[in-house]
Amino acid sequence: MQAQSYAPTAVALHWLLVLLVLTLYGLGWYMVGIPKGTPPVAYFYNLHKSIGIVAALPIVLLIWWRVTHTPPPLPGSLPAWQARAAHINHLLFYICLVVLVVSGFVESNFTRFGIRFFGYPLPIVGWEDKTVYRIFNRIHVYTSYVFAALMAIHIAAALKHLLVNRDGVFQRMWPWRSHARTLSETEA
Repeated sequence: MQAQSYAPTAVALHWLLVLLVLTLYGLGWYMVGIPKGTPPVAYFYNLHKSIGIVAALPIVLLIWWRVTHTPPPLPGSLPAWQARAAHINHLLFYICLVVLVVSGFVESNFTRFGIRFFGYPLPIVGWEDKTVYRIFNRIHVYTSYVFAALMAIHIAAALKHLLVNRDGVFQRMWPWRSHARTLSETEA
């Protein structure tokens, strides 16, 4: 029996977030290496902040979708510990995504720079406070490390299902799937 695929909405939100998250990581790693006080610093930090704010919408939508829709069942051949690990990894994904957006937003509102959303200054809802900024910046940075580790585990597991197990689990979320059936197809 083929594994059932996620609904097209879940697949689209997943891959949209993949693109946004990879862009945010690339910008994040690049911008911290730019010499402080140079014009590119402000540009890349604000681009990172702007894309982070944009990412908040698909994050909320994906979490809403996951709460209101039951994911397709995993194959019965999957050991229980792997199913549990996948569930925990996904739960931690959602927590990290929310913490990353909130901590990035909060830390930005406790600096004199604030946020320029694609060039347009947003109202600063905090005040300049280096201690508050530092706390939320550390939360943001350390959560990004945890999230990167979770992504590595997720990708390794997905590739294992694709290349070793060949059980259709990988294709459940692949946008160009041809081997997995959608839940709606199995209910027809």
